[in-house]
Amino acid sequence: MRTGVHMRPVKAVKAWVFGLVTMAGAVAIHTPAQAHHSFAAAYNMENPLEITGTIANVRLTNPHSHFFIDVTGTDGSVVQWKIEAGTPSGMIRNGYSAEKIKVGDTVTIKGFNARDGSTNGMLTELILSDGTSYGMFGPRQGPGA
Repeated sequence: MRTGVHMRPVKAVKAWVFGLVTMAGAVAIHTPAQAHHSFAAAYNMENPLEITGTIANVRLTNPHSHFFIDVTGTDGSVVQWKIEAGTPSGMIRNGYSAEKIKVGDTVTIKGFNARDGSTNGMLTELILSDGTSYGMFGPRQGPGA
């Protein structure tokens, strides 16, 4: 038969395991929240961006979608911009589809430049050559708006 003396180490181990599991859960919950950044931290809201180019790629990935736009400079050189947009689910829910905005389409992007001076930007408006306008999460006018 066990006595109270022998039970103490078992209780201590259970408490230690419980504490370890609780801490691991807290870290797992905190990590994704920390990875999701503020747009204002990455982009300069005082430095507007407007570029026109051709869609080279569209990446619908969480937490934010990205448009890769090839912009031809006055000297003929092509520079690719990475434009961050809304969540894939928000864009799709509000009318975005690969049939409406496709690789090869010419678009005008309005938004804000990256704070680090790179060819990255934040989308506030994407305008197709037919004038249809999409915001960060989908259409702004026309069908589906």
